[in-house]
Amino acid sequence: MTPKAARQQAAPAPGSALGAPHGFASEAPHGGASEAPHGVALKAPHACATAGARPAVTVSTPGKLILMGEHAVVYGRPALVAAIDLRLRATFSVPLAPPGASRPLAEIVEIVEIDLPGLAHRATLSWGQVLAYARAARDGWTAYAARPDLAGFLELRGDDPAHIVKAALGEVAAALGEEAGGAPGLCLRLDSELPLGAGFGSSAAAAVAVVAGYAAWRGRDDLDRDTIARLALEAERRQHGLPSGVDTTTSLHGGLLWARRLHPSRGGELACERLAADSPLLGRLRVYHTGTPPEATGAVVAAVRTRRDRDPAAHERLFDRMEAATSGLRAELGAAAERPERVTALIREHQACLEALGVVPAPVRALVRQVEAAGGAAKVSGAGSLAGPGAGSLLVYHADLEAAGAWELLRPFAHLPVHLGAAGFRRET
Repeated sequence: MTPKAARQQAAPAPGSALGAPHGFASEAPHGGASEAPHGVALKAPHACATAGARPAVTVSTPGKLILMGEHAVVYGRPALVAAIDLRLRATFSVPLAPPGASRPLAEIVEIVEIDLPGLAHRATLSWGQVLAYARAARDGWTAYAARPDLAGFLELRGDDPAHIVKAALGEVAAALGEEAGGAPGLCLRLDSELPLGAGFGSSAAAAVAVVAGYAAWRGRDDLDRDTIARLALEAERRQHGLPSGVDTTTSLHGGLLWARRLHPSRGGELACERLAADSPLLGRLRVYHTGTPPEATGAVVAAVRTRRDRDPAAHERLFDRMEAATSGLRAELGAAAERPERVTALIREHQACLEALGVVPAPVRALVRQVEAAGGAAKVSGAGSLAGPGAGSLLVYHADLEAAGAWELLRPFAHLPVHLGAAGFRRET
């Protein structure tokens, strides 16, 4: 049985599971019929209780924006990453009982309701199904990691729209020792301000929110941040294959981070240094959305890995150039005065490397050339795209913020006015 088939058998979802490869998509609209596990018939999805024996808990996590270092960070080079002030919120509460029931639903059957209202997606399943799903996803990832390639990633990712939520929830429940039973009924609702496909790390934000939020709801304050980061990264691996871990780390800690994966001889962990986020340069960088990539982030990362394995020397030279540009931008962020020509050159150099990696489709390359002709610089932020036409976020810099020509040609694209260096995970209630 393939990993995907094992997950489908472990956790059947009500209705047909339809999903875009890069994020959540609609499975069943609100108000549609669903069926709870253990024979408890639910004529319609239940709402979540906001009060009762176990108070509701709401947490939030930020998205992230990679200033420089995407892809290269997977191969031991540094990345500059900033948390942004668009957030994902997760609310954990006890499900409401069916009409006429004398006890809370959580006392009747230990069910899990996953509610993604912004995407009209809802699923009801048992804790046993959640845990089995997470185990199957874990086994599938182990097989993929032994021989990572694009086909293996697509099998790993599957098409379940709540894939990362189930994986994260199963990982944290297992870590808390709840595989043998005892987990209460749960209604988990996620609301996100992060646009899908923008390269803002929505999957990582969801993983951190689910892991840390569930531990808070269960009163497990002993789950330290290192453990939360490890479990969230495990969940993100089920979604993206072999991510660097920079997304989950930034979502957890917030701020502006200098991140680099240590050599395997030193443990291979992601080492992060928090930088001051007070440089005026951060406020002069603009972000535009060029459109959602047609491929999942993990598919793009896997494609780069395949190309790198075919010609390691050439790619190592590219990664060296990207490291030099990233180090240069870090220096500019710490400089006493802005040097526009230097900043422009660094951004253009990193973008050239991304284009050489094959993750910038032709329409976005053409747009970047227009920005450069107008005296500015622009680079893709995030995984990019193999085919386009969109490639997610585009980070744009121009020395003259009133340069009408440079900004006019970006008018067809959504401007995302984000603040860089936002707070990390926090408990809202």
